[in-house]
Order: sequence, then C-alpha cells, then structure tokens
Amino acid sequence: MDWRTDPTFEMCRKVTDGSDLASFSGGPFDVRAAVASILPEPRQALDLDAVPWGNFPHGYDVREAVSLLRAGSEPVVDATGVLWGLCADDSWAAAALAVPYLIPLAVNAHHPHRTAALAVLSGPARARHHGVASREEFLLHRNDPQRHAPDTHDDYGYEVTGYPAGWSVAAARAAITTATTAILPLLGDSDPTIRVDAAYVLATAADPAHTIRTALANGFATEGDAMVRAALLLAAAEITRAHPHPPTVRWLRERWHDRAEAPEARLSAAVGWLCLTDQSAPEELRRTVDTLADDERAHAMEALPWMSAASGTNEPGLLRRRRCMLHPEEPDPEEVLWDSLF
Repeated sequence: MDWRTDPTFEMCRKVTDGSDLASFSGGPFDVRAAVASILPEPRQALDLDAVPWGNFPHGYDVREAVSLLRAGSEPVVDATGVLWGLCADDSWAAAALAVPYLIPLAVNAHHPHRTAALAVLSGPARARHHGVASREEFLLHRNDPQRHAPDTHDDYGYEVTGYPAGWSVAAARAAITTATTAILPLLGDSDPTIRVDAAYVLATAADPAHTIRTALANGFATEGDAMVRAALLLAAAEITRAHPHPPTVRWLRERWHDRAEAPEARLSAAVGWLCLTDQSAPEELRRTVDTLADDERAHAMEALPWMSAASGTNEPGLLRRRRCMLHPEEPDPEEVLWDSLF
C-alpha cells in the first residue's frame, strides 16, 4: 500500500489542518502506543509482527532492515542504512518501532551486528539535533514536560511526512528507558566503541532516580580511555539538561578545571557545563577550550556521536561548538563557502 493513501496520512493531514492531536492519542497510528504494546523488556525472540509496521511511513522497509540485522545477514550496511536514512530525512516513526528489536541485539555480546545495532539505536530518540551547536540548543530534549502536555504540539514539530515528531521521539525514549538495566552493563564492555555508543544511548533515557548518572560517574572513575571519558561526561550533561541535578553541574565544572584530566574529557566537560548554566563563560574556560581544541583533536573527537552530529561543512563538531558557544562573531565556514559560489 502507498503510505500516502492510507489512514495514517489522513490523520497527519487532519492534524496539520488544525485537528486536535490529542484526539488520535493511543489509537492505531500512535507509535508510542505501538511500542508500549511490546514492552516492558527486550526479548531476542520478539515477534516481528507484534507491531503494525504498515501503519507508519516506510514501516515495511524498517521491518526488513530489522529482520536482516536479527539474522546476522550481510552486508549490514544495507540494513543500518535504512534506519540512518530515515532519521536523516526527518522520518522517525518507523525507526522508533525498531528500537525494542534493536536493544536485544545490542546487549547480546555474541551477536555479529551488536555494534551496528547499538550505533543506530538512539537515532529516533533524538530529532532536530544535527548541526545544533549553540548553548541554547545543544543537548536539549525539546519535549519539555514543564511546557508541553504529552499530546500537544511540542518543539519537535512534524516529520517530513506530517507525522508528529515528538511522538516518535517519546516512543524511542520510552523503549530505551525501559531497557536501562539491560543497557547499563555495556558501559563496562571491553570495546571502547561500545562504551561510547552505550553512553550515547543512555543519555536519551529518563533518569529521575539518577541511576544512569551514578553509573556514568562510577564508570568515569575507572575509565582509562580518553574518548570514553569524554563520552561519559557528555552523556551526564545531556541527562542533566533533561533532569536538572546541581551536583552533576558542579562535577562537570571540576572536570574542565582539572589540568591533569585528558584534554578530550576537559573539552567535553566544558561544553556540557556551558549548556547547563546561564553564567558567562569564565576566562579560564575560554583559554582551556581555545588551547585544547586544535584541528587534530577536533577531527579525532568526531568519533563521539555528539560531536559528529554538530559538524558542518569543513568544520568538525568540536570547532563548530567552540565557535558558536565562545566566538559567535567568527564567520560560519558553511556560509562563507556558499557565498563564494554565488
């Protein structure tokens, strides 16, 4: 069936024309309800037909991608490319349906595609974050419960299909939050890439009891890899932006102050701290960032998904963040490039 002719598109059309979004809440085209129906815990044998893939744009493409990943099929890039592509194209709903199926693969140390599954797991749990590098918006979860009721319009707006993006993000985050206990051990995995990506995934989960932040801090205390240390700090900052926690803000300040700390960790702590406070950037922080954020280190830190997501044309994420947060008077290389073409 052409998705544009089915009832889901009709729902989207009605909402964009002014119908009350809440009137569709919990119905057959609410991805949050679809995901909730197969929670609370990830299961390797979860039936692929337990959710209505066809009710959401590109749903059957996502089902096929999940099926290939579960089967250990090659090349894995074809399956993950579908999920990456949908999120990059502002179409998260069907990708959110995949999250409960990807979690068992990611936490299975023996699955051949666990790294790939973990890498794409939190894609639908974030939206409208690519290229974001300002203090005002970096690490920001845009569905603030203090400002938005669950079934009203939030700052995520609509997907390219017209589907409410906030519903997709909420569905993915709910699945990740439910699986927190299963994902947390990945912070101690022998593979540093797994540890980084686990931190990136956990940063999207709800953490009212500070369970995740405690695990991040404990992991940081014993972590020897500089890039993983940086990831743990960014994850703590992201969670704290969603769930304010003054001790974490103080901890991040201590980390960028610490001259004995790895440069990558100091930079991540400085960026995270800037996003959690309204204070003007101290001169010491400016000197620290300007000294440590050189081209070589910026390119190396593209291994952190927070940084790569902010990258611009010929500008790694770290340098883009330094410019936007500390030197807004400097020209945007992307704008300079475009201006030179016309």
